[in-house]
Amino acid sequence: MSEDEKPTRDPGEGGRFWRWAYKYLAGPAEVQGAVYGGSTEARELWKRDLENRKRYSREQRERKRAAREAERGR
Repeated sequence: MSEDEKPTRDPGEGGRFWRWAYKYLAGPAEVQGAVYGGSTEARELWKRDLENRKRYSREQRERKRAAREAERGR
């Protein structure tokens, strides 16, 4: 690539304005204090939901493991 050519960008990348808008208006969510910043009830519901998701994942792993072992045993 010669020095006169500008680097090509992906059409969805946007320019200076879109980078600024993303950074300051729609950027990544700030999670600092997200769990502790809410009410006690919301915090407990979040913890309960997290535990339910972990339990579900454990159950799915156990089911898959049992299915693999059953398949090997045949």
